Amino acid sequence: MKLAFTKNFVREYRKLPEEIQKTVDKQLEMLMENPKHPSLKLKKMNDPRGIWECRVTYSYRFTFQIEDDTYILRKVGTHDTLKNP
Repeated sequence: MKLAFTKNFVREYRKLPEEIQKTVDKQLEMLMENPKHPSLKLKKMNDPRGIWECRVTYSYRFTFQIEDDTYILRKVGTHDTLKNP
């Protein structure tokens, strides 16, 4: 699988504290190596566009879609981010 970053994801990522950015990086590596790893808490959201959610920390999440062999990263931020994935 490959990663693709939306402009929105990049913008939100840059606003995160450096510590959270490092954790996001670690979780993205984990997603690439083993999407079923328990720390990701991967789950499909109740959204008709096929959006998935992964945990970064207790309070932070990122969302993505899967197209062919690519994870398209949509949003990253606090749990409130998921109100509009």
